[in-house]
Amino acid sequence: MTPQTIDEYLVTLDDQKRTALQQLRRTILDIIPNAEECISYGMPAFRLEGKVIAGFAAFKNHLSYLPHSGSVIPELSDDLAAYKSTAGSLHFPIDRPLPKTLVRKLVATRLKEVRGRASEKAR
Repeated sequence: MTPQTIDEYLVTLDDQKRTALQQLRRTILDIIPNAEECISYGMPAFRLEGKVIAGFAAFKNHLSYLPHSGSVIPELSDDLAAYKSTAGSLHFPIDRPLPKTLVRKLVATRLKEVRGRASEKAR
């Protein structure tokens, strides 16, 4: 059954994964406190101004930060060199949460992308 809230998603995880993702959740909300929590594609996400800005997920051997964009991770490739990633997800070890400064860069890059598109549409 697909979770309807982030809390429902987190309660299904083991303690270590839940703790790490709760920390990431707090970090994201510290950065974008007016974000709406939601579930997107069955995973926790944060929506701002109608667009999904960030998300996360737990997997068997790692956790993932999801920028909901294929261009954020390539744009920050130098900052993310120590991590495994795909175009749409940044993988990090269960026992090593992402640094807040890095999450701040990921969110800022996505926000810049979303707001840039919005201003282009307004023209």
